[in-house]
Amino acid sequence: MNSWQKIVLSALPCIMLGSAQAKEVVTMSEFCKDQTPGKFILEGADDEWTWGMAPIYDEKGKLHIFNSVIPHAGSWIRNSKVIHWTADSIEGPYTLEGDVFSSKDASYHNPQISKVGDKYVMVYLLNIHSDENGSLQEVGMATATSLNGPWTENPNNPIIPASGEMEGHQIVHTSNPTFVETPEGKYRIYFKSMTDRQTKKMAIREMSFAESDSLDGPYVNYAKNPVISYREDLVDIEDPYVFHYEGMYYMILEDRRGVKNLLDGAPLITSETKSGGYRPGLIYQSKDGVDWGIPKVGYRTNEQYFGHTLARSERPSILWKDGKPEYLFLACHDDLPSAGYYVKLGEWMGEEFAQPSETAE
Repeated sequence: MNSWQKIVLSALPCIMLGSAQAKEVVTMSEFCKDQTPGKFILEGADDEWTWGMAPIYDEKGKLHIFNSVIPHAGSWIRNSKVIHWTADSIEGPYTLEGDVFSSKDASYHNPQISKVGDKYVMVYLLNIHSDENGSLQEVGMATATSLNGPWTENPNNPIIPASGEMEGHQIVHTSNPTFVETPEGKYRIYFKSMTDRQTKKMAIREMSFAESDSLDGPYVNYAKNPVISYREDLVDIEDPYVFHYEGMYYMILEDRRGVKNLLDGAPLITSETKSGGYRPGLIYQSKDGVDWGIPKVGYRTNEQYFGHTLARSERPSILWKDGKPEYLFLACHDDLPSAGYYVKLGEWMGEEFAQPSETAE
């Protein structure tokens, strides 16, 4: 847990575990309150499964979606590739345009798409196969002047390698990136990080970022990474999506093992409870993208949206229109052979969260 989070918790004794005064601290966000379920889309072929969606409109208003596809006979760690779909509207029909990144020498997974100036930027989980690295996950980047390609992979890939130190421990994992341009004209890639520090035989997932003055890099890890962590409580977080909107940074992520439980003072999930996106997701707010306050609930589950059997809702990503968030996309392991689903967002113009310095007073 970060130092400011400890201050917040000490200032709010009612949320500590075991307190008889425990109450809801992680409340429902306005972002989440005004969401209307859409539908499941992008079915995979009979011999493969699709996962996640990175949506974006082009200059003419055509919808493009990039996502992962994995053969049933393989694994996402070794065999995932990134494919490209288009549609005239979110209702479809969707046309499969083909592969974007596919290689026998690397796995490409969990893309996220942005536009900076006249360039499109895609970041993704990259696993370059070798006898030495095994299932090592790192961050890759590619750019293009058209969503139809061609895409140029960054010559410095992995743009954020799983190397170096964090808090005196060796970085062993960097993955599931999300890209954002700062108001100062710099470029950040937030990502899931893990180090070789083992806590009760668990490598805890945390949130970190790297920054560059140039779009193409090099990207330098923030010296005080991780910026969000619940390591001391053995609570994982996963799948960040970061954006800057109405003067604030926001991060939507998967509450993989019960951050809301922890901060509310409720019982943490047990070893018998499944890890992953079986809980509502979280949304955080920050003035600088470094210090993040107490989160709110950012999205619900497939069970709550559609009444389906509870499954993993992960990989949040926003489709933007005219500078405003229009739809939230979520990957989901439901009974349906789809990449996931989308929900319509209301007229959300940001909201006020308690900031770390304000909450600690």
